[in-house]
Amino acid sequence: MPQPLEREAAMPCMTAKRSLLIVPRLHARGAGRPGYDMHLARQIRSAALARRAVRTVLMCWGLPGALVSDAELIACELVTNAILHADPARRTRPGHCRLTLERPARHAVRIEVSDDSPALPAKREPGGDEPGGRGLVLVEALAADWGVTLRPPGKVVWALLQVQP
Repeated sequence: MPQPLEREAAMPCMTAKRSLLIVPRLHARGAGRPGYDMHLARQIRSAALARRAVRTVLMCWGLPGALVSDAELIACELVTNAILHADPARRTRPGHCRLTLERPARHAVRIEVSDDSPALPAKREPGGDEPGGRGLVLVEALAADWGVTLRPPGKVVWALLQVQP
C-alpha cells in the first residue's frame, strides 16, 4: 500500500492585528484525492482563519465561485459551533478543533470539523429577534448532505457540497 504523500505549503493570511502564516498539511488520500487539514485554536478568530483557508484551497482546486462561497460560510459556521458549543465547561482551557477539506469527486467538496467533545450539535429554529442559532439551518440549506460522526473522544461534523458539472 502506498504511503500518504505530505508536503507543506505556506499560505499567507492577514488579520486585523497582524500577518499570520498558515502552513497546511496537504496530502494525497486514497487514489490521489486532494485533502487539506488545519488545526485551529478554540478561539473565535479561528472562524475567520478557517474561512480564508477554505477560499484559498478551493480556488486552488479550481472549484466554482458559488461553491467556494457556500463552503466558506459552512466552514465558518461549523468552526464557530466547535468553538462555542463543543464543550462549554472547558472554554477556559486551551483546546483546538480540526478543519479537513476533501474532494471526493470532481465537482464536490466535503468539509469536516472535528473536536474532542462528544456533545452533539442541535439544530434550532430561533425566533426572528434571536441573534444566533441559525448555523446548522444554513448548513442544511447550502449542503447536499450533512451529519455527525462520533469518533472518540469527540465527533466530526461534516457537510458535502456539490455543483452540477
